[in-house]
Amino acid sequence: MRAVVWLCLLGCAAVVLGGCTTSPGTGAAPASGTTPPTSGTSTPPTTGTSPTLTVGANATLHGWRPFPADNPWNQDISQAPVDPNSDALIAGIGASVGLHPDFGTVWNGAPNGIPYVVIGGTQATVPVSFDYADESDPGPYPLPADAPIEGGASSTGDRHVLVVDPTRGKLYELYAAYPQQGGASWQAGSGAVFDTLSNALRPAGWTSADAAGLPIFPGLVRYDEVVEGQAIRHALRFTCQHTRHAYVAPARHYASALTDTNVPPMGMRVRLKAGFDLTGFPPHVQTILRALKSYGMLVADNGSNWYISGAPDPRWSDDELATLNRVHGADFEVVQMGTVVTQ
Repeated sequence: MRAVVWLCLLGCAAVVLGGCTTSPGTGAAPASGTTPPTSGTSTPPTTGTSPTLTVGANATLHGWRPFPADNPWNQDISQAPVDPNSDALIAGIGASVGLHPDFGTVWNGAPNGIPYVVIGGTQATVPVSFDYADESDPGPYPLPADAPIEGGASSTGDRHVLVVDPTRGKLYELYAAYPQQGGASWQAGSGAVFDTLSNALRPAGWTSADAAGLPIFPGLVRYDEVVEGQAIRHALRFTCQHTRHAYVAPARHYASALTDTNVPPMGMRVRLKAGFDLTGFPPHVQTILRALKSYGMLVADNGSNWYISGAPDPRWSDDELATLNRVHGADFEVVQMGTVVTQ
């Protein structure tokens, strides 16, 4: 997340800071333990607060889905019109570039992806201070002292921290998060709190823990959904090397100085074309591709083109995930956009 004023000034220079070095996506040995667990497979998807709770890092959500069914993250857009500028926008991202899984098992000695932690309703809150306090939701936040940090404790990258509280129906998300005094308090670049019972957006022009002003957690590919639940019932999140000085709902923030209308704005949604043949892909990858047909994925940050985000898990098969590279930009189309905000 390269948010707020300095990124808007730097424009495409922000690409250097993008999420483009998280993983190679190929060549890794298959992870062990990929047999689908039985827990959670028969629980119907729910929204709001969760009646079943497993706490811990990257824990199963037992079918729980944040936000109401009519939220943009949860809407089936498979029949929505195609944007009239779709071909040019796809070409601008890279029609011949393959989809890249920016998640998996381990990369550079750290869990590969954006981790999250599920907490119970009794988790103690701690103070959080922000570099961009004017666009951050003030603390305290219920942050475990050992909350997993994207890239690991010594990471020099985005260092996202995502805290999921299904009991109270809240998401707490931080960018550039650093625990202080053993986690007694935290320092972060920016932070946002989302009510999972509501469709409320960030104030216009505000960032979040993500450059687009969106929540991060709802857009992740998660092991518990793909393997345990065998279905993803929400849109996903991806990055582009160049984004526009503009955003479309549900995004609320831009992070670029580029004004070319063939460059994607933050929040732009693409979907996998209905006729794309899933035959030959591993079953778990087919689950991801079906979600891309039904819900699509949203431009959420500056980074490498067609990098799709997910949560780390040692049970992923990196070799299976690498087959996503066989899906190319030309296999997607842009869903018709609403009002494009440029100020």
